Amino acid sequence: MKKSWILGLFFLTQILFAQKIMHGQVIDYDTTIPIAFAKINYNNKILYTNWEGRFTVDIKDESKPINVSYKGYHDKSHYLSVGAKYIIIKMVSDNSQANQEMYTDNQTNLVIKKVIESRNQNQPEKVLNTYEYKNYEHLLVTANPDSIASKIDTTYKSRWFGKPKLVLDSTNYKFKKLVEKQHIYQTEKVNLIQHSKYGTKETVLASRMAGFKKPLYEYLGLNLVSYSLYENHLDILEVSVQNPVSNAGRRMFVFKMIDTVKIQDRKVYRIYFQPKKLNSNKLRGLLYIDAENFAIAKAFYRVYGVVNINATFSFNYLKKHQIWFPEKRTFTVVKGNNTEDLKIFGGTIKFNSSIEGLGQNASDRMYLKLESKPYDVKINENVIIKQPAIRIEVPESSMSKPEGYWRNFQRDSIDRRKAPTYINIDSLSAAEKIEHKIFLGKKIFNGYLPVSFFDIDLRTLLKYNNYEGFRFGIGGVTNDKLSEKYRLGAYVAYGLKDNGWKYQLTPSLLLDKETTTWVSASYTDDVAEIGQIQFATQSRRFKIYDPRPINISTFYNHKTANAFIESKYIPKTEMYFGLSRSAVKPLFDYTYVRGTEALTDYNLTTAQFAIQWNPFSSYMQTSTGRLEIDKRFPKFALQLTQSFNHLLGSDFSYSKVDFRITHEIKYLSGHETAFILQSGLVFGEAPLTHLYSIAPNNLNKDALLKRITFAGKYSFETMFFNEFFSSRYVSLQARHTFNKVKLAYKIKPEISVVSRVAFGTMENQNRHIGFTYKTMEKGYFESGIEVNQLFKGFGVTFFTRYGPYGLPKFEDNLSLKISYVLDLGF
Repeated sequence: MKKSWILGLFFLTQILFAQKIMHGQVIDYDTTIPIAFAKINYNNKILYTNWEGRFTVDIKDESKPINVSYKGYHDKSHYLSVGAKYIIIKMVSDNSQANQEMYTDNQTNLVIKKVIESRNQNQPEKVLNTYEYKNYEHLLVTANPDSIASKIDTTYKSRWFGKPKLVLDSTNYKFKKLVEKQHIYQTEKVNLIQHSKYGTKETVLASRMAGFKKPLYEYLGLNLVSYSLYENHLDILEVSVQNPVSNAGRRMFVFKMIDTVKIQDRKVYRIYFQPKKLNSNKLRGLLYIDAENFAIAKAFYRVYGVVNINATFSFNYLKKHQIWFPEKRTFTVVKGNNTEDLKIFGGTIKFNSSIEGLGQNASDRMYLKLESKPYDVKINENVIIKQPAIRIEVPESSMSKPEGYWRNFQRDSIDRRKAPTYINIDSLSAAEKIEHKIFLGKKIFNGYLPVSFFDIDLRTLLKYNNYEGFRFGIGGVTNDKLSEKYRLGAYVAYGLKDNGWKYQLTPSLLLDKETTTWVSASYTDDVAEIGQIQFATQSRRFKIYDPRPINISTFYNHKTANAFIESKYIPKTEMYFGLSRSAVKPLFDYTYVRGTEALTDYNLTTAQFAIQWNPFSSYMQTSTGRLEIDKRFPKFALQLTQSFNHLLGSDFSYSKVDFRITHEIKYLSGHETAFILQSGLVFGEAPLTHLYSIAPNNLNKDALLKRITFAGKYSFETMFFNEFFSSRYVSLQARHTFNKVKLAYKIKPEISVVSRVAFGTMENQNRHIGFTYKTMEKGYFESGIEVNQLFKGFGVTFFTRYGPYGLPKFEDNLSLKISYVLDLGF
């Protein structure tokens, strides 16, 4: 009996050792993107990878290969390595099939078609009259301690003389000890989501961020992933991608029916989707479609690229309303197929790819995870939404909830690292003055340096142009430390070349804090560039220098008294209205002739109304005012100016209309395309100083190298100063910016291709005497390339001029400039 037992154990051992379970994953050789539902043939047994490209196979004979096939790829035979526990099979694209498309079978295509047709019957925003729920959201940056080796590595550091020095590297060990005790970063938010026929609004009920006494408004406004899965575009990391269940999505994606399953006792189809053309789109996913009403019951989305993004949406079926309502969403980000860092909250966090994950630094194991879960859901009850055009409202009371409030959301959590994270990061933030540094950075980003109760305007400190030479000055505005209701702005400057003093004084009164409405008066004695195009609502951004005025020599002096009001009273707009009286003196040879009257200096009395309208942007209402948190395009600007003849001694009567449309398209790949359409019209008589020169930026010199100066961002680089003037014009600029290209260590330029065109005419041209210029009826064209941030922010630009106003000498049509981009990291 004993011998039989031993013999049986021997045979069992042989069977166990003769057969083992092998786990693996099939991925694209070039992109490392998993290949879903690839066909695997091993030992005459057929199986398929799942939607993540993973598979499990029973290995009976290690000498036999695993054969993998998939449309668009070369077949691959993979032989097992001795002792391998996990295998990665990399498949190479078949170029002969690269342009071939995959197609959806008829049955699956019919299901997807019904999903699209039924969107209005399944989307909560369209079906329900009102709904309201609270939402708890937890975001953390962390790492799994078990995935990090605790050993101390040894490396050799080269020396100038002698043998290399042995160095101990304890980074992984210290990082593992850190993440065993706490997360790298975390933040929590509780918000109230309300929807009615007027729209959807979010009100922040409570929020806290590790290291901050008051959470950053910029974080509270982040829209990382769309709440609704039925819109034509989905928002992923604030970049729009085409929704697969849309009419356009059917043309871009191929759908594959996997099987049918049960969710809440309802039959649902499990359907996988991926791009029709290989590598043409990096969005893939798995949809669970209700077989009865064709609604989305669950969804997985994954984006592969600079970062790998996983988004999971769960829904709860409400029998009473016959609709799937959001139940939970989870969002994770890991490093993708790139060598760059992913920046979060102004810092730099390194993420690792989730595909292979071997031989990486400990910090590369970090990932970002966001979870949000609705509760206290109310359907079709009375919901009153104040100011529905404001997407997010942040009351002051939401910033200071006690610790006991947050314990209510920890009953389902066993995360022991959560509490130590707040304690340790709060202490670190206080010691390093991180909150103050961010406050200071925001001020500098807008061009100010706070000193006690006064914010110094950094633009007033130093300037240079051909008329004033070096211009030294100081100016700024009082801040909230002095008063929240009153402010006083002022500057004084002196030009070394013209030996002239310039100054401005602007007192202001706050009429309404919520709408940021200020009424102001000012008096200015200064010089200004002739023919410049400036919108009163144009936002300012800090520039370490303003490149265009450096080579400008044609200015006019103006003494201007102005009274104006600025407001954001109407949602999604910024408005300006002002009345001014100016005494203008051109500082160059110029006379305006009207009959027998010749004017070498003149007075202007004008009224001006300007509005900036951003209809697609989202706004946040805070205790300090209204903020644009989600900048969407296109944006529109309109400015109307009316000059009144004989009023307060005014010498001109004209109407002026300025209009601008800006549009930007950001791609998940990191590329960006931008357009600016701008036009100006003057009706009546206006002096040359107040017409249009279309922002030229080229010196009138005969050699290319002598014309090298600094490039502007929106100026015409090949157009000579004072070459063209118009009383009516239209211009279009187009720019496409590519991802940064790594040429060498720390040399990663940003390359853009740019084209510009402008048309213009001039009325009453014979009345402008003493100044020679041309007009642009036939159209002015230039195109070029910008290589920005080559080194320390400096780069080069190259443009060429062509078309009807191209110059006979080839070299005169070229422009070579130096560019400078200051990256503050915001």
